[in-house]
Amino acid sequence: MPTREQLLEALAQQTDIKGKRDLAKVFGIRGDMRRPFKAMLAELEGEGVITRTRKALRRTAALPHVTVLDIPTDADPDDLHAYPAQWNEEEGEKPRVSVLGGRDARVAPAPGDRILARIDAGDAEVPVYTAKAMKILDKPRRGQIGIVRMDDDGARLIPVDRKQKEMRIPQGDLLDAADGDLVEVEVKLSGRLMIPRAKVTAVIGNPMSEGAVSLIAIHNLEIPYRFPQSVIRAAEEAREATLKGREDWRDVPLITIDPADAKDHDDAVYAQPDTDPANPDGHIVTVAIADVAAYVQPGSVLDREAYVRGNSVYFPDRVVPMLPEGISNELCSLKQGVPRAALAVRMIFGADGRKRSHSFHRILMRSAAKLSYQQAQSAIDGHPDDQTGPLLDTILRPLYAAYAAMSKARDHRGPLDLDLPERKIVLDAKGMVSDIRVPERLDAHRLIEEMMIAANVAAAETLEQKKTVLLYRVHDEPSSEKLQALRDFLGSLDIAVKKSDSVRAADFNGILAQSRKAGNVEQVSEMVLRSQAQAEYSAENYGHFGLNLDRYAHFTSPIRRYADLIVHRALIAALNLGSDGLSESEMLHLPGIAQHISATERRAMRAERETADRLLAQFLATKIGARFEGRISGVTRSGLFVRLFETGADGFIPASTLGKDFYRYVEERQSMIGERTGEKFTLGDRVTVRLLEAAPVAGALRFELLSEGERVNPSSVRRTKKRPSKSYGPKGRKKR
Repeated sequence: MPTREQLLEALAQQTDIKGKRDLAKVFGIRGDMRRPFKAMLAELEGEGVITRTRKALRRTAALPHVTVLDIPTDADPDDLHAYPAQWNEEEGEKPRVSVLGGRDARVAPAPGDRILARIDAGDAEVPVYTAKAMKILDKPRRGQIGIVRMDDDGARLIPVDRKQKEMRIPQGDLLDAADGDLVEVEVKLSGRLMIPRAKVTAVIGNPMSEGAVSLIAIHNLEIPYRFPQSVIRAAEEAREATLKGREDWRDVPLITIDPADAKDHDDAVYAQPDTDPANPDGHIVTVAIADVAAYVQPGSVLDREAYVRGNSVYFPDRVVPMLPEGISNELCSLKQGVPRAALAVRMIFGADGRKRSHSFHRILMRSAAKLSYQQAQSAIDGHPDDQTGPLLDTILRPLYAAYAAMSKARDHRGPLDLDLPERKIVLDAKGMVSDIRVPERLDAHRLIEEMMIAANVAAAETLEQKKTVLLYRVHDEPSSEKLQALRDFLGSLDIAVKKSDSVRAADFNGILAQSRKAGNVEQVSEMVLRSQAQAEYSAENYGHFGLNLDRYAHFTSPIRRYADLIVHRALIAALNLGSDGLSESEMLHLPGIAQHISATERRAMRAERETADRLLAQFLATKIGARFEGRISGVTRSGLFVRLFETGADGFIPASTLGKDFYRYVEERQSMIGERTGEKFTLGDRVTVRLLEAAPVAGALRFELLSEGERVNPSSVRRTKKRPSKSYGPKGRKKR
């Protein structure tokens, strides 16, 4: 039998261990050894030393060496404790951290503060965390937010978060809030019974007014959206980079191709035929990225704020940037005709699209043109305008020729081909939804995407070759549980899937190709998407499954992603391109940085999704009783989720309203099937629904199903030992 220490060492060092079986093989566990071996694992898991997630059995995640902590408002001032501000719930409960203080402490935090702290985990197997506060952050932990509803006794606060309860707001504590206003409050306890009451500290505005909808998500998820004065001042004091220490590329006709409404331009491209006889019909592709590292130095106030934010967050009505506009929209925006500092990669491709070599350069460039995707595509399609006409033969056609070659290599590589439409919400001047569009997917989009992927791969390859630490962008292969669920579902559609747990992106592409022929690609695409793991950042490499790449790093957007800034600094240090490269402290703490920015990315995605849901619910609130066409996008024991074709809005149909039959949830078929009638509703089915209720603040819709389902033999419903009880969400509303 292995010792506890040997088990932990194996989990830490052997990244291919995915579960108990793999671990048992490592130590040759068999026969009578299995029971005590499982008991040892259970003991370690019970103590919190190891944890199991959808990906693997592994050592419990550790807090970063430096991280942001929240001190609860009810903490004992003489014995402070805190919890990480960002934490992945899949890792288990948030760890409790004791905050050290004393007379000699340079920073003295208090209950309710948010702090930047240095963490010590101790020497025990189970970490015992203590923290020394480095700084009390300018933006303290937000108060609760909700909607004011006036009544005869003053007002009530209806929380945005459904887990929180309504509270009274005394008349004198309303500030200037009016009925229907979204407000931020502090909670105060009053009377002998310590009844919670709310006091308005800020009026955010009416949720129906301009810009207030995204503020709900910003406040709810504690996204920092106001820059401290020290950060704004640092951005204002920054000066343009000069040619010193850089190659002069101002005559290279790099161009930017972005959305028409883009306010910053952080990447530029240029391509030309390779004249080397050894590379016939080859191409030289240059990708230049704004040199954010020149302005955001490790440990500076700009750097600390960018780390806390982790990334920019994009809403239909606003952007919450990672860096102040003086940096993102000015000094680091590759504006046409203006000298700008950049980090460039020059890549040589063969006629087959395979990269033969690459090199990185720290440069001073000058963008030759600022184009939109539509402009570039229109010119290539034979409709150039006054700006693109002179660029057509010298710049645009060579770019598209290089992309055509790169596409061959991409098709041979076989990345996951899930082409799901993304809707764009268009707002009017008042912040209300005026239109919902599915932007056309152009070759211009694919061209930029492919060149950025190539640049990201080059960054990862260079850092590996230099044997330096690296922040990877990783995407794990699907878990065995999700693969089995997918196999069960595809089996009900008579689509065969190989039994092995070792799958490649090409296997999913084959499944999607079969489903296109069978006419059920929407159903299958939804399930394939659900089977995928979530991409994240990691200091350890386990590849990018979706792109089918062995190594991948984010290099191309340092204005809006902290991960890319770290990769830029790593390249600067590894290639001796300046003194502002990755610091020793950052090198040591990359695992913690990866964990933190993965959490801020998930937070941003959730905020963007919740805001879209609220805007769509607001848009549809005037259409109660209207009929809509849609598709079943989710099946649970509680009921059906339906996504509308026209708007992409999601709503819920409680199981209790489906019909007169009892509908049983059949997980392997992703269906609800009537026990008596055999009426079946399955993921991906087209349906007609009527809108019964819209709750804009919650971002929820409730539908009535008008369509009839397909009839199957009721005996096909899988019987279980215990009949599951009907479970419905509150008032049938969509659970978020």
